[in-house]
Amino acid sequence: MIYSRMRNLKYIAGIGAAVVLFSCGSKKSQLPEIKPDIITEHVKYDTDDPAIWINPEDASQSIVFGTDKDTDGGIFAFDLEGKIIPEKSIPNIQRPNNVDLRYGFPVTDSTQTDIIAFTERERKMLRIYSVPDMQPLDGGGFPVFADDANEEFQYPMGVSLYKSAVDGAFYAIVGRKTGPLENYLYQYKITTKADSLVGFELVRKFGNFSGKKEIEAIAVDDAMGFVYYSDEGDSVKKYYAEPSKGNEQLAAFGQKDFLEDIEGIAIAAYEDGSGMIIVSDQQQGQFNIYDRKTNELINVLNLTTTETDGCEAVTVPLNDTFKNGLFVAMNDDGTFYYYDLGKLK
Repeated sequence: MIYSRMRNLKYIAGIGAAVVLFSCGSKKSQLPEIKPDIITEHVKYDTDDPAIWINPEDASQSIVFGTDKDTDGGIFAFDLEGKIIPEKSIPNIQRPNNVDLRYGFPVTDSTQTDIIAFTERERKMLRIYSVPDMQPLDGGGFPVFADDANEEFQYPMGVSLYKSAVDGAFYAIVGRKTGPLENYLYQYKITTKADSLVGFELVRKFGNFSGKKEIEAIAVDDAMGFVYYSDEGDSVKKYYAEPSKGNEQLAAFGQKDFLEDIEGIAIAAYEDGSGMIIVSDQQQGQFNIYDRKTNELINVLNLTTTETDGCEAVTVPLNDTFKNGLFVAMNDDGTFYYYDLGKLK
């Protein structure tokens, strides 16, 4: 999940490439600890997945959005000090799971807004709101997987947005709690409608599933045009994000790099094409770092989180604490951990 637009902001280049050897024999990482710079306030129930909105006028006023996963859950908004922003939060969501955002969606012929999307699992819906004014654009939500005859396959979980480098179209790629061995993911085109609302159109079904656990984490590299997802008990899988390029699986990696579950994916992307794919090794309490170009393992880090599901990264300097960008990871005590991205190199 990349947020690489940024007028009036500059990117910081350079990726470390040291490989750290580790053992999967312990459920507690034995690597040196890297402490967070900020720990957020607690949500009401259960944190799961973050997204980062970079304020184009003042990066120090950027917002971290995070899901609180329960029947009476919501999307919490946090400032860069980790304090909850009540007026930017979205309450009363029925088990929000994953969240993502993109910039510059055309709500009318003459106006644009940034958008946030999240799954509302218990209603079998995808939700879309404007950012930063936090207004619903979906008329109450879009049903997903509604054409699947198996009701158990209709409950959404993971989501990543994609802004096409080909024609600027916006898409939502949605995964589910459980599903078939083929076509586990659905890709929907998000379109402009009347009355400042958005439309929703299914454009393809794709994505193999090992059948071992589930698929939750999804991340799209907009600039390179790839979508990655965690087939939790098997590998990280890679496909084209552009529907016209077909449904062939391009790669599967990380099969031997994780103790148990392969979880959250964050993409730290730089304008020169370098970058990191950061994946949570959940039960090991570590993060595996893969090269953005080659998908080869280049580092393993202990960021002191426990049972991390979702994570997110941006490569833009935000303030004096996050001079190299920001990495955010869920922790299982109902908080999110913030790190200057330079700590991950």
